[in-house]
Amino acid sequence: MNITLTPRQLAVLDFFKTVAIALAIILPIRFFIAQPFYVRGSSMEPNFHDFEYLFTEEVSYYFHAPVRGDVVVLKNPQDESEYFIKRIIGIPGEHVEVREKTVYINDVQLDESAYLAEDVDTWGSVDVTLGADQYFVMGDNRGVSLDSRVFGPLNRTEIVGRAWIRIFPFSRIAHFSEINYPSN
Repeated sequence: MNITLTPRQLAVLDFFKTVAIALAIILPIRFFIAQPFYVRGSSMEPNFHDFEYLFTEEVSYYFHAPVRGDVVVLKNPQDESEYFIKRIIGIPGEHVEVREKTVYINDVQLDESAYLAEDVDTWGSVDVTLGADQYFVMGDNRGVSLDSRVFGPLNRTEIVGRAWIRIFPFSRIAHFSEINYPSN
């Protein structure tokens, strides 16, 4: 059987082929490699501001675990329809304490000078040992951040991805890499 298509039918067929190819390329990238997010609120100031547009990447966490200093997007443990952006402070197996406005990891004061101003105080009182798949996160603007000091440690499955690129506003375009901490 030989089917002959009109030019209009060929144009419609070409349109649907193009859409199918675009979806086959875009959807896996969107759901498995990188996702866009807006920053909402001031919990990460001065490093991330309200209404900035970020892409997170998920691929690197298939090959290695999140590390201290990574800025991650996570599901709000109290409402999984919301997402937060926070910094990883404690990693699995560590003892995290917040006392006298200071963070301690395994009884050693955490050096946060790579991303926090000297005058930032960390409110609250925390004393927790993280489980094998748990992370402790905090915002950089500690006075207004809803984070692990309130909702407790996160499970790895609640971390969506690592902040990768800030694309808006254009004046603050940046690529984010890991922070190299002094050994504690």
